[in-house]
Amino acid sequence: MTPRYISILGSTGSVGVSTLDLLERATVSGAAAVRVKCLVAGQNVALLAAQALQWRPELTVIADPSRHAELVERLAGSGLATAAGADAVAEAGVGAEWVMAAIVGAAGLRPTLAAARSGAVIALANKESLVCAGPALLAAARAAGGKVVPVDSEHSAIFQVLQPDCLSRVRRLILTASGGPFRTWTREAMARATPAQAVAHPNWNMGAKISVDSATMMNKGLEMIEASYLFDTPEAKIDVLVHPQSVVHSLVEYEDGSTLAQLGPPDMRAPIACAYAWPDRLPWPAPPLDLAAIGSLTFEAPDPERFPALALARTALRRGGGAPAAFNAANEVAVAAFLERRTGFLEIARCVSETLERMDAGGELAPKDNDPVEAAMAVDGIARRRAAEVLSRLEPVT
Repeated sequence: MTPRYISILGSTGSVGVSTLDLLERATVSGAAAVRVKCLVAGQNVALLAAQALQWRPELTVIADPSRHAELVERLAGSGLATAAGADAVAEAGVGAEWVMAAIVGAAGLRPTLAAARSGAVIALANKESLVCAGPALLAAARAAGGKVVPVDSEHSAIFQVLQPDCLSRVRRLILTASGGPFRTWTREAMARATPAQAVAHPNWNMGAKISVDSATMMNKGLEMIEASYLFDTPEAKIDVLVHPQSVVHSLVEYEDGSTLAQLGPPDMRAPIACAYAWPDRLPWPAPPLDLAAIGSLTFEAPDPERFPALALARTALRRGGGAPAAFNAANEVAVAAFLERRTGFLEIARCVSETLERMDAGGELAPKDNDPVEAAMAVDGIARRRAAEVLSRLEPVT
């Protein structure tokens, strides 16, 4: 078996760790053979160094330059090359055949787009790249002969059941949502929610930021924008359904009344395996789906009053231009403030809403640069400043 040349952008995050675990199992069993070109992490030097010593990549990159000396020290005597900083991260996926794009936030846009332009297959776990510059990213991949395969469980589900010959016959894409830890909470209780409560996801083991996004349902708003770009589907034909068991990962409804769903356990290794092997299937010790043990699957409509993020995402998607990038940036600023206890839980959505309103009123949502990365980053920077201004004035909900 010829080894596949891969890079993992965000190797120490939950998706990166799951990717390496999956590939280790697959290589041990003989189902896959890989050669690692590059591993990239943000700040977790200890784990990055351990991964590098195991997988021996051609290059190990730490995004934070202040951690580079520690990385060099931990890899002393190994003969492994290292680099640090934004420029090194930006080129980390270039030259690989398959790239796991799992850097959280807008910081993942530049390296993901560079890898797409090189013709790699992009396993896309960084939804913000599509939110900020989806059409440009997809066009770059097509022009270079590559492909973007979604890794988010919801988009992976749609990807697997969306029949290419029947795209014109799709009535709706239905994204499922667990509802997060506050699915049954009142607004009054949510106003008092702590970061520890918000990151305690009932089904998935994820990082702090995405866990908060699940609690606000901002993640589902971002996924609506992502789905619109990925599957060339207008906002009006994308719905969200709350499904607490997280077994049905998403559905496609066709005009003939048929609705196709993809089911599986809440384990990110399943969509990662799909993205790695597609259109083949990668054998690995996947946990079986025991529907008899689960017993029942339930569904409910999301509450727009308690979870306004979905309406905000629809507004941003309809507005177009830089609105999706501003939506994402304002949310990142607000979530960081919440995790640092500088604002309340309900203020996250209020911050995003007011940021979009102010930028729209000020004519700041129209990209001023033809380069998709520069345009997205310009809007991103303005949105972060406006969001910080909004947060400084917001009074907590009582």
